[in-house]
Amino acid sequence: METDQKLQTLYRCKRCRRIVAAQENVILHKQGEGERCFKWKKRGAPLDVDKKPECSSIFVEPMKWMHAVQEGHVEEKLWCLGCKARLGSFNWAGMQCSCGAWVNPAFQLHKSRIDESTA
Repeated sequence: METDQKLQTLYRCKRCRRIVAAQENVILHKQGEGERCFKWKKRGAPLDVDKKPECSSIFVEPMKWMHAVQEGHVEEKLWCLGCKARLGSFNWAGMQCSCGAWVNPAFQLHKSRIDESTA
């Protein structure tokens, strides 16, 4: 039996496995210039310009489970509803991704705190 349904990527809290986002909620951004964008923090350390920056987070649209957003906060940490683990943070003014790109507004989920699965 063949199905025409596409598998959807889901993002779950690593600790309690609660679904926190789906691929359709992810906001893509143009990749930044990597370490060049953070040079002022390096204080003279040599830059690895050949190294392609990788995003350590995903950015999603605001969602109902984000209580701090619903309460009207401008910036705050994002906590899992199930186990209260910190999943990321948000800022309506935006924030910089680890790849160097500026994302505005930013609802950031750290890849180290979530699992990616298909269903």
